[in-house]
Amino acid sequence: MFFLSLKKAINIALISSTLFFTACSVKEPTNLSINDLAKNSVLANDDFIKQDQESKKFLEKHFYPWKQKKVSYSKKEAMWGFSYKNKKIYLENHRKADKSWFDKQIDNSNFDDYNTVLKKAITLKNTNVRVFPTNSVMFYNPIKQGEGFPFDYNQNSLLKINTPIFVSHFSKDKAWAYIQSSTVGGWVLINDIVFVDEKFINEFKTKDYFVSIKEKFPIYDTTFREYVKIATIFPKKYGKYLIASKNYDKTASVIYTDISEKNISSMPFKFNEENRIAIAKSLINEPYGWGGLLNNRDCSSFTQDYFAVFGKFLHRNSRSQTTNGKYVDISNLTNKEKKEFISKNAVPFSTLVYLKGHIMLYIGDKNNEPLVMHNMWSVKLKNIWGAKSRHIVGKASITTLEPGKNLNNFDEENNVLKKIKGIVIL
Repeated sequence: MFFLSLKKAINIALISSTLFFTACSVKEPTNLSINDLAKNSVLANDDFIKQDQESKKFLEKHFYPWKQKKVSYSKKEAMWGFSYKNKKIYLENHRKADKSWFDKQIDNSNFDDYNTVLKKAITLKNTNVRVFPTNSVMFYNPIKQGEGFPFDYNQNSLLKINTPIFVSHFSKDKAWAYIQSSTVGGWVLINDIVFVDEKFINEFKTKDYFVSIKEKFPIYDTTFREYVKIATIFPKKYGKYLIASKNYDKTASVIYTDISEKNISSMPFKFNEENRIAIAKSLINEPYGWGGLLNNRDCSSFTQDYFAVFGKFLHRNSRSQTTNGKYVDISNLTNKEKKEFISKNAVPFSTLVYLKGHIMLYIGDKNNEPLVMHNMWSVKLKNIWGAKSRHIVGKASITTLEPGKNLNNFDEENNVLKKIKGIVIL
């Protein structure tokens, strides 16, 4: 069976006295500690993800936009968001978006100029990647649970400060740029980026890279610049960390800044028990953020950033992440068989658990229950009369494969375990 000999030290040390099962007050053990689990542990393989090799690949992908000659998506692929015009969409005032609203966004998108600017750039701050070049939100029915906030369908993703990008073209109002990064494409505000030349690139690419290991700490140039997210990459030179700055003439220059050693590590951060736990502790209880909304994370950006620290590249959405390792289909198994298979074959902290639209990090077993860490929005409920509702979790949580199982009115048809399709061994 898959990697059974590598079954990890259940490392659920991260469920130490400060980490709890947070999914909906389910009646399950809490306050698990290292001592609680040590007797059930086996030695972990700390190089399971082959860090040195994977980290080189990661950095190649990270900087690849600066090697591009054009955005790699076809124009048709880049215009995928236009399909929302055929759906019932509501805006921030809870009014339905009419044809004229979509016509305006599509016209401003200016895809007649696709792949004409062809410039390299870098993000100056954490910046939203939008489907249309506007900050307006797009909700399905905003008064229906699961269809209003935070599910802004105009929010495609979030790029961190210091992200290399390639620019296709500008919106007609010149306020937005259509870009491609190593993981995502879409619209970013022009004021959040600066164009770079070869001189800047040569200075910025130091070959000595560090990665942030704490969440949302401030950095400064002459004034406050940004709250840094875990997995942000910083080149280092002369004992300082590099960020970009926009000069008065709109050109880019390198700024050297200080970052406390407690917040950053040489990349990759060593994939050992202590560090796996440290990153999990930094991410636990982070608010849920669809597409990175409000500088937070959704399920796939949680798993993506968790592994980026250790040098392992994951794609941006849950379905694509199933291609980042060995995918094993378990969709035809019963709930009991799924639990048994995961417990026997999944590698703690090195295995993803996938269901349509959601992905989770397997972290080991406790009392014969597989445990996962994931950033989740809610648990679906249904009463005896069939009325549906949700118990909002809205944060990164540690749960069993059946979060909310013991809640009153738990909807068995929407049991996460029942919907699991497969696991990904990284």
